Amino acid sequence: MSDQPKMIYLPDTMANWPWPRAINPHHEEVEAESDAWFEGFKPFTKRLQLALETCDPEHLRTGCDLMNVFLIIEESTDVESASVVHDIVDIVIDAINNPHKPRPEGESHIGEITRQFWERAIKAATPSSQKHFIEAFTDYLNSVVEQAVDRDNNYIRTVDSYLKTRRENIGARPSYFPAELGLNLPDEAFYHPVVTELSYNIADLIILDNASPILSSHDEDIVSYNKEQSTGDDRHNILTIVMHQFNIDLEAAMAWVASYHKDVENKFLDGMKELPSFGPVVDKELEEYILALAIWPRTNDCWAFESGRYFGSKGLQVQKTRYVPLLPKVKTDPTLKQEQAVSVVDL
Repeated sequence: MSDQPKMIYLPDTMANWPWPRAINPHHEEVEAESDAWFEGFKPFTKRLQLALETCDPEHLRTGCDLMNVFLIIEESTDVESASVVHDIVDIVIDAINNPHKPRPEGESHIGEITRQFWERAIKAATPSSQKHFIEAFTDYLNSVVEQAVDRDNNYIRTVDSYLKTRRENIGARPSYFPAELGLNLPDEAFYHPVVTELSYNIADLIILDNASPILSSHDEDIVSYNKEQSTGDDRHNILTIVMHQFNIDLEAAMAWVASYHKDVENKFLDGMKELPSFGPVVDKELEEYILALAIWPRTNDCWAFESGRYFGSKGLQVQKTRYVPLLPKVKTDPTLKQEQAVSVVDL
């Protein structure tokens, strides 16, 4: 395998995606409310907090809160052993299933954050959307434990095995929840094979680009690779897996992922033409839900370059040039744990 290049080229995988960038007009106001609630818990160190600071309004608030819940779960689990992650996941699962039960004294704040999020969310959510979210969120949490086991064992999966587990721990399925909040999609429509396949197509696109704001234990694999390889945490990244499985270098792996991304795009667009009918009322709601799915990859791509998480203040420049310098390897101190969990690199 040839040496890694000093510059990394990020393929423009979303160049031909039909859905353009759009933003909710209530975003700034609602995001501020959600951030104020979340920061009230003081969940991070001052250093992490400094790094982090760089729809229908009610539904939008639920979405913003959910992104914060994902963030605290990610930062609490990404650097821990499988046994510790399992304990954290048990707390979150209990909180999501018992939103009106006071959390135990001395418990990690992650339980109360989750409880408050869900207690607020269910006030605006239909029964069917609540059911679907709990199912998807539980699958996601269990897959986070599975990822921790891989990390403990220094295990590198195959492409197929990786995508199967990553579709859950990327957090995409529960992140569709805000789009379903006001809908009454019956299980026969929501879990129809065509609809399920479309949801996984979108999850794959998010995985391959991987800049999920949740999403994202949920970093996009193309844009997050540089940071992850620098800290030695790239085993759970499609680029590392492709290089390992096919014995190719990083440049070839980028090309492989870009080609696979295009194939998945086509599968989604073709799948939309195969949606069955469930009657005019359900069909209208299902159309709204599928449109929300289609917007997600564009949202994810924009967040990667605009948030500062991966490219610091030069995100828009990187988005235009598509080139970033390969970061040098750095040694991390495992005793620092969450103090090192977030780092924004100003390239």
